Amino acid sequence: MHIQGSQWSATAVASSDGAVGRNTPLRVDAQRNLEHVLRAAREVFGELGYGAPMEDVARRARVGVGTVYRRFPSKDVLVRRIAEEETARLTEQARTALGQEEEPWSALARFLRTSVASGAGRLLPPQVLRVGVEPEGEEGTARVPHQRQSAVAGRTGTAQPELRLVEQRTAPTTDERDDAGVAALLDVVGQLVDRAREAGELRPDVTVADVLLVIATAAPSLPDAAQQAAASARLLDILLDGLRPRS
Repeated sequence: MHIQGSQWSATAVASSDGAVGRNTPLRVDAQRNLEHVLRAAREVFGELGYGAPMEDVARRARVGVGTVYRRFPSKDVLVRRIAEEETARLTEQARTALGQEEEPWSALARFLRTSVASGAGRLLPPQVLRVGVEPEGEEGTARVPHQRQSAVAGRTGTAQPELRLVEQRTAPTTDERDDAGVAALLDVVGQLVDRAREAGELRPDVTVADVLLVIATAAPSLPDAAQQAAASARLLDILLDGLRPRS
């Protein structure tokens, strides 16, 4: 998955609700165009990453690029909308697995399989998967943000370097709804991870960040739908085996 080029500025954050107009009734044709744009954006960003241009979204939606910009005045706003929806979808899938599966490993595996099958890994919010780099003195080691740092960091009992969330915004402002959505996802996935680890069914060094990376890694974008499904299933089987503890 390629995540690039999207700076979530304070302007985009402040304008996302008003620009998208989710609380304002739309004409039938306007509502239809909005649905086409959102569907096209999910497909294009899923295939090409969040760096794909708005023109590609407009072509896929079969509307003029001006129509896209009327609903979403910048790509940042559109990216935030898609990422927010995918975060909510993943959170619901995790809650369903947590509530319906009694066995800890079955719950975690169900969440991973459902999420990969839905293609959600290609649309995870950029700030969740953003890879940071250790400050100078740590040999420039790439790091994955630890999305449940306070709850999980002290439980692994390992000497691994601390993992942290690296913000992608250019200004020190926050979007409370967006933060709450990500926090809800990290919390429920953290519960799945904790249960599986405490049951001895998950490697002790596996973190929430690792689980989300599995979702992203096991969701390749291939031109043939059947090949994509087969490749995802095969890769996920391998990754799930890698999460299991070794005797």
